Amino acid sequence: MTTQPLTGWGKPELDLSNARWQSGSQGAGDVQIAFVEGFIALRNSERPESPSLIFAPDEWRAFVRGAQEGEFDLT
Repeated sequence: MTTQPLTGWGKPELDLSNARWQSGSQGAGDVQIAFVEGFIALRNSERPESPSLIFAPDEWRAFVRGAQEGEFDLT
């Protein structure tokens, strides 16, 4: 089954069939990212057939910066 990106909000429909997915860790609930046609795709490694989220470069930078600054930490 081919992975389909989650489209909308002005995002392109990217062909992710040949994407080179990279894991952030080896833990449960791991996510993977791929750089495709100038965009960043994000997927759940446990369900690679599910839709991928697509980020523009500026959105990705904001997400990474927020993660580094603890914006998404549970308190």
